Amino acid sequence: NFFACGDYPDAKGNLYMPAGIIKNKDISKIHPVDHMKITEDVKHAWYEYTGGEDKGKHPWSGETKPKYTGPKPPYEFLDTKGKYSWVKAPRYEEMPMEVGPLARVLVAYASGHKRIKEISGLVMTKLGVSPSALFSTLGRTAARGIETLVIAEKTFDWIDELAANIKKGDLKIHANEKWEPSTWPKEAKGFGFHDAPRGTLSHFIVIKDGKIDNYHAVVPTTWNSGPRDAKGQKGPYEASLIGTPVNDPNKPVEILRTIHSFDPCMACAIHILDKDGKEGISINVR
Repeated sequence: NFFACGDYPDAKGNLYMPAGIIKNKDISKIHPVDHMKITEDVKHAWYEYTGGEDKGKHPWSGETKPKYTGPKPPYEFLDTKGKYSWVKAPRYEEMPMEVGPLARVLVAYASGHKRIKEISGLVMTKLGVSPSALFSTLGRTAARGIETLVIAEKTFDWIDELAANIKKGDLKIHANEKWEPSTWPKEAKGFGFHDAPRGTLSHFIVIKDGKIDNYHAVVPTTWNSGPRDAKGQKGPYEASLIGTPVNDPNKPVEILRTIHSFDPCMACAIHILDKDGKEGISINVR
């Protein structure tokens, strides 16, 4: 499943990179995005929810209450039958979703985006693969190049539009109508979407008595790296590794390539240790 919230709106609000949901790798149909269908599950994350953990919560009613139940360090393994991650498990219609360049390219391709389809076609022809091959580490890596070229080309049009506005004396760069606090409602709910480089980013806010009552951000790497949910469904990281052939268990570069293809928003220096605490892999990058 793939989720792109869309971005690069024009003056009329039309998105250059379209929004949409793809279910079960079916690129013949794009489903519209509805933020009310987003939830975060903590069944296997080190948090607790008021009312139980068998159901996820929409970010407007979300909670972040740490509940560490894991073993006392140092330890060898984590029990995936229980809680095993500090990352929540975002879901859309209770389904895991991959976000990021591949999601954007697939949604654009399925939506009939002319330039995305042209460049994607060239890439697939060059590689000798069909669209189904894009659902992979190869696809994620290729998608970055595809969208980079398409956005770089479009940037010239946007710069021309900006220059034309400046020549007309239009120097406005933001909407400041609501900057004055006196214009703000005392009670309100809001949300914002942005398709960041790593994928769909969303912020949700609840205002009560003129103050922030609840604020949650559901970020790209949370979508991709989240643990299993109450139904036992794996997140994109875990699902992507199933069946991955590893040539040398002592140097599992294939696993690294797959996880790297998501561009994790995590510490750049991740150390892989075996159950004896030994660092079994060392890769020099030149």
